[in-house]
Amino acid sequence: IMANAVLCGPVYLGKKSLVKIGAKIYGGTSIGPVCKVGGEVEGTIFQGYSNKQHDGFLGHSYIGEWVNIGADTNNSDLKNTYKTVAYYSYTHKAKIDSGNQFLGCVIGDHSKTGINCSINTGTVIGIGCNLYGPNLIRDFIPDFSWGEAEKLEKYRFQEFCETAEIVKQRRNLSFTATEKELYKNIYNMRI
Repeated sequence: IMANAVLCGPVYLGKKSLVKIGAKIYGGTSIGPVCKVGGEVEGTIFQGYSNKQHDGFLGHSYIGEWVNIGADTNNSDLKNTYKTVAYYSYTHKAKIDSGNQFLGCVIGDHSKTGINCSINTGTVIGIGCNLYGPNLIRDFIPDFSWGEAEKLEKYRFQEFCETAEIVKQRRNLSFTATEKELYKNIYNMRI
C-alpha cells in the first residue's frame, strides 16, 4: 500500500497486489492477486492480474482477469432516477432488472479501456474487448469488440492473442495453447 492511500474496510487485498498513491478504496472491495489499483473504488471485485492504476471512479462493479482500465476511466453505479439498475443477461439474451439501486459495470477477461472512457450504469462488457473514444459505453458490448462505443468492430482474433501474449509475458507467464483454444471457441460463438 503506497503513501496517502486510504482503505476504509472491509477490503480484501490479494497477494502481490499494489494500491497506488492517493487511492481511495471503500468497503466491499475485493482485489485479487497481482493487481494494481488506484483512484476511487467502491464495492468492486477485481479478479487477478487486473489493473486500474490511475484516477477515475469504479463502483459496484465486477472486473475479470487481465483487465486494464485506462487513466480517468469512470463508471456510473447509480441511475439519475435512483431506480433499480437493469443489465444485460447472457442467459436471457436481454436486459433484466438487477433489483439493486447500485450496479456499476461488469468487464470480462482480457478487456481494456482507453483513457477518459465513461461507462454507463449496469453496462456489461464482454471478454476480449478493446474500447476507447469519447462516446458513452453503455448497455452491452459483445465479446471481442474493438473501437469506439458507437463504431464497434469485431476484434481480429490474432491481434487479441498477440496482445494477450504480451500482457502475460510482462508477468512472466505465457498465453497457453489451451487458453488460446478456449478463447477461440468463445470468439466463434460471439453474439
